[in-house]
Amino acid sequence: MQVYFRTVELVEEPIEGSPGLSFYIKINGIPIFLKGSNWIPADSFQDRVDSDKLRNLLQSAVDANMNTLRVWGGGIYESDEFYNICDDLGIMVWQDFMFACSLYPTDDWFLETVREELIHQIRRLKSHPCIIVWSGNNENEAAIASDWFSLPSFMKEVYAKDYRILYIETIRELVLEMDETRPFIASSPSNGKETVKENWISKDPYDNHYGDVHYYNYMTDCWNWTSYPKPRLASEYGFQSWPSFSTIYKVSTRKDWSYSGNFSTHRQHHDSGNEQMMFQAGLHYKMPVNIDPVKQFHDTLYLTQVMQAQCVKLQTEFYRRSQNEIVDGRGFTMGALYWQLNDIWQAPSWSSIEYGGKWKMLHYYAKNFFAPVAASAFEDQNTLNIYGVSDLLNECSFKLAINVYRWDSLVPVCKRLTNEFILNARSSGVIYTESIAELLSRCGNTTRQHSVIVFYLLHNGHIIGSKNWHFLSSLKEAEGLLKSNITVSISKDDTAYVFTLISSNPAAFVWLDVWDNAGWFIDNGFLLTEEKTVVYFYAWEPTTISNLEKSLHISTIRDIYQQ
Repeated sequence: MQVYFRTVELVEEPIEGSPGLSFYIKINGIPIFLKGSNWIPADSFQDRVDSDKLRNLLQSAVDANMNTLRVWGGGIYESDEFYNICDDLGIMVWQDFMFACSLYPTDDWFLETVREELIHQIRRLKSHPCIIVWSGNNENEAAIASDWFSLPSFMKEVYAKDYRILYIETIRELVLEMDETRPFIASSPSNGKETVKENWISKDPYDNHYGDVHYYNYMTDCWNWTSYPKPRLASEYGFQSWPSFSTIYKVSTRKDWSYSGNFSTHRQHHDSGNEQMMFQAGLHYKMPVNIDPVKQFHDTLYLTQVMQAQCVKLQTEFYRRSQNEIVDGRGFTMGALYWQLNDIWQAPSWSSIEYGGKWKMLHYYAKNFFAPVAASAFEDQNTLNIYGVSDLLNECSFKLAINVYRWDSLVPVCKRLTNEFILNARSSGVIYTESIAELLSRCGNTTRQHSVIVFYLLHNGHIIGSKNWHFLSSLKEAEGLLKSNITVSISKDDTAYVFTLISSNPAAFVWLDVWDNAGWFIDNGFLLTEEKTVVYFYAWEPTTISNLEKSLHISTIRDIYQQ
């Protein structure tokens, strides 16, 4: 028998220098930045979901340094086993009730079924310490406030009244009666206490000064950090990508392997999704061109994962940097839950884990951008700013290493190591600034197009977290970027397979794919700037060096270009 103790509190209070209210979770009295994703059903057919599948997906979330999953209101109430595993792994669960993106009736018979459903679910789940929030629905407040369904004007108040009857008078009252230990929010996104003041339907449920926000924008440059909202908590955001070729291969034939063909259109259930991915990718990368259409399809799938990983990385880093900042009244961001963790079938989607459990490039990036201690960079008015972010419960001292490389050399053109500085507990803040002009000048007058910045934190001489990078130009404008000519040897130690990479040139978005050999690499999709790089592969199922050698395929951004 296991016994857990914890308290949970939703803090909504005034913030100095900002209108509105805070919106963050305290666990055992400690403010927590929620790091994670949104959970959807693990399969279209629930009888396919077994203990191993659940544990693999949830362990993958933990391995990516996530602490929270939002169980989306458009899915299902998950099994007892799901919540037991979350309890065991320390994953906090934001639990939506199963109402989403729709208008619901309030007939007596329907409300009675809702009461029976909620009584059963609250009784079943309230003993699980993993659950930290009850949420009435997904996006239904926003649907009414923004008139998603083009309701006749004379009917709007009718549906607003029905909304309050269902979510406030029925669901909220049941939650308050049955569970006083957790906060209840009526909807997501919502404005918290401000929503209550506005009779439970805010004029703008996406107000960055209150509550949580859902945000998607596929047609604005994701590298432009000024395009992102600065909310109190980001509970949904993301970009699509395609799964790996090995995943698509299982449900397709050779005639399907075209990005613009009927198969790709059929698998895409988001309107204009395939075109949006290519638009976003085209802003910063050259499009794959190959006389072999199958190779071109394979390279295009890879490019969508590059785009997705980089976009979500930049957006999430922005949210983590914003946790202690108020800019123009916005900020104090205390959560980043991207859409979405897992997938329900083999198709393009916002997930970071493919159907079947294989990690996309985004999931490897999540492991790094959700690390307990991390550094991230951005430019503002031609000035480089590097922030340090810490989830540690105590302050800690670090140094910052900054190396600048040219794309045609593995030898840095200049290095800098800062003096020791302190990162406060559970905080973010600027740790380095330098004008780009000064940086390029002190690095031998190299140019933006020829250069990339690599930076990382050190503690007692050891690298903490992961190495990060800042591109000084789009990759399609990079000059001197050469084919990497990477060679790999594979060996085995007591716990993992050891991939030793030898490269003659720097390489961006180095992707190691071992087809259907189940497992994960310690890092993938990385920027390679050293002649020798060692990467560990942790297999979930028995395999051999021979199998890994036969299945290994390496992609880099330069290698998918024709010239």
